[in-house]
Amino acid sequence: MKNIKFLDLFAGMGGIRLGFEQACQDNNIETECVLTSEIKPHAIQTLKHNHDHKNFVGDIFKLKNEDIPDFDFLFGGFPCQPFSSSGKRQGFCDTRGTLFFEIERILKYKKPYGFILENVEGLVKHDLENKEDMIGKTLKTILYKLENELRYKVVWKILDSVDFGVPQSRKRIFIVGTKDVKVSLDSFSIQNKILADCLEYGLNTMETNFTKKILSHYKIKDLYGKSIKDKRGGKNNIHSWDIGIKGECSKEEVDILNKLFKARRKKQWADEIGIDWMDGMPLTLKQIKTFAPSYDLFGDYNIKEMLDNLVQKGYLKFEHPKKLEKEKTLNGTVTNRIYDKTKEKGYNIVTGKLSFEITKILDPNDIAPTLVATDMNKIAVPDNNGLRRLTTREGLRLFGYPETFEIPVNDKNAYDLLGNTVVVPVVKAISKRLLNNYTLL
Repeated sequence: MKNIKFLDLFAGMGGIRLGFEQACQDNNIETECVLTSEIKPHAIQTLKHNHDHKNFVGDIFKLKNEDIPDFDFLFGGFPCQPFSSSGKRQGFCDTRGTLFFEIERILKYKKPYGFILENVEGLVKHDLENKEDMIGKTLKTILYKLENELRYKVVWKILDSVDFGVPQSRKRIFIVGTKDVKVSLDSFSIQNKILADCLEYGLNTMETNFTKKILSHYKIKDLYGKSIKDKRGGKNNIHSWDIGIKGECSKEEVDILNKLFKARRKKQWADEIGIDWMDGMPLTLKQIKTFAPSYDLFGDYNIKEMLDNLVQKGYLKFEHPKKLEKEKTLNGTVTNRIYDKTKEKGYNIVTGKLSFEITKILDPNDIAPTLVATDMNKIAVPDNNGLRRLTTREGLRLFGYPETFEIPVNDKNAYDLLGNTVVVPVVKAISKRLLNNYTLL
């Protein structure tokens, strides 16, 4: 019986490798990573800290076929770049210039037994031709290459990590292939945990103006599962005006902001103003009065005074509506929104990316949403009747990494790595299925 040899491409922190190795260990099978490819410096540092590497390469585009050792399995959480419709792509059956092509070329040249590929859920319907189609042209191209040209038996499925004993809902597509059989990705044993199973307790909490403001308006338990953003979010969303980020607001001011927030999306205003509809239009005082009739205690002047006061605080802006303008360029038609100064100015919510220190507070009795690199440093958890950021160790647990795994980089880079990694137990479960169909020579 020989070792199973594998390649780890676009390795990140080595999560796919780790899941496969754990499955092999449970089956008393020895493994050997014969080549690892990764270019991100803090990922390389983390890989070398946690794994042995006899053959480490950087840019996969510079990896020559003849320099690749023989191996049995290829692993790759490959970045999926949009396929271009320009040039001679012949119905998107040409993958040249994309990172998937590097996987394709290695599989074609080395002909290993099998592979595990992972990507975001959006790959499934990327470049959709018809609304009723189940998959888009990008995935069709990938499957065509793997099945028809490379002759692998391929299956794919969206799997959610929350079903694999990790309290995070992270849906990812897994594409699995072998030379001889289709591996089932159905009917895995469901395991569930809650966030509290992964949290540490008694750590230092944040003592900032932001956290002081939010805790002055809400009790800790009332913050469980809440998002903080000036966008739609329903009952679980807290807006900047609810906690007085730009200045405290009266009940009447909060009320009119909430009503304006919802009303400015209605299509009737676009017709009345004479512009193409957009998600959030400035409304005039006259228009606002139609849905804010409860202010009988105030005259028109006082409502206007209230709105102008909210403009001064920075919750509202007084602006012209924006018209839709199309511009033809060498790359096609570009659509822009520009102010239409022929139209009357109105009041609009100031939205966009606000510099909130926290955008999401997790509920210890629930699960975490999909953790992404750009947001992980703004996620908070309750502790000691206060709020603090998610620790690196907690992040590792939410992706199913073992307690022995360490990320030897600063928090910013650690969050970046975590937000882009795979959930280890999902890969382990897939790998067990894969090993059941693999006979060692």
